[in-house]
Amino acid sequence: MSPTDNLDLDDLEANGPEPSYDPAQMQHVARELEAIYDIPVQISAVLGKSTMQVNQLLKLGRGAVVELDRKVGEAIDIYVNNRLVARGEVVVVEDRLGVTMTEIIKSDRS
Repeated sequence: MSPTDNLDLDDLEANGPEPSYDPAQMQHVARELEAIYDIPVQISAVLGKSTMQVNQLLKLGRGAVVELDRKVGEAIDIYVNNRLVARGEVVVVEDRLGVTMTEIIKSDRS
């Protein structure tokens, strides 16, 4: 994937005003999309990955540290239904962890 395949959210905002749309056409499209609004999707935020042998896995105990393939501060991957769609940062929302998207990943549908 080349660097031009990714869209930075700041870049999207900097591209000027949105093009104008026919309100009647937008309402028609919105009505057509209503059928899919209630379809559940699975969202996963992957902090990093690691590979190890089963015997190493079995030796892990309480307090063991598994080193991941990401550096501190590096963007995490956001998947929707196992498809990479964005990258983002971990945030704290009250007493829970959340993710803020910083980059949308364009994909070529084949």
